[in-house]
Amino acid sequence: MGILSAIPTAFEHGGIWMWPIAAFQLLSIAIMVERTIYLFTRRQTDQLEFVTTYEDNIRRGEMDSVLTKAQATRDAHPISRAVHAGAVAAQNFGGKDEIQGKMDEVLLHENASLDKRVGYLSMLGNVATLTGLLGTITGMIKSFAAVAQANPADKAALLSNGISEAMNCTAYGLIVAIPALIAYAVLQNRANVVAEDLNQAGLKAYNWLSYSFDAVSLRQAGAGASAKNAGARGSKSQEANA
Repeated sequence: MGILSAIPTAFEHGGIWMWPIAAFQLLSIAIMVERTIYLFTRRQTDQLEFVTTYEDNIRRGEMDSVLTKAQATRDAHPISRAVHAGAVAAQNFGGKDEIQGKMDEVLLHENASLDKRVGYLSMLGNVATLTGLLGTITGMIKSFAAVAQANPADKAALLSNGISEAMNCTAYGLIVAIPALIAYAVLQNRANVVAEDLNQAGLKAYNWLSYSFDAVSLRQAGAGASAKNAGARGSKSQEANA
């Protein structure tokens, strides 16, 4: 109860700059909670393992099966969205560059969602510290200005009030900044781990899709050449019979 009862007293003595610091604290807590839920609960580092379930279908050229599975798992596994985009490009014979471009487009979007709002934690931590320092400076200015014009009997009380405001602002700024900066480091590291897992999974899927594209292209080219040769032989036979 002592700590809880001291909070209103600290706000009263800390001056006006305590309220901006409190706003920064609320914002940083909201970001920490939202990003923690997203990065540690909704996003898992299992994309590299999950993407191997597509390998057999891709190598056999069963793009319809790949698209069906990717469509069914796209909400739970972000790599499925990249595989779906690459499989559509491969099925349409868009070429390796188009396959890579379509997959990169999805991966860039997914990676951007990982870093969303995390950078604000560093900013809020720094701004809270600077706001606490500003409260310290204004508190000291007020205290010395009051002491200069006060009666000798009141100088000690006025000086102690100004120093109290200064120290409360500094302490509260640090209380807000330290957790925000720690959370920034933890969440940024988690975002990098998740992004690396997703990018490696995307590279595996691209390699399989590009190899399958070469094989299908060669089969299509071979079939076209065979049809052309058959047509040429048929024409020669007709000319010989004539």
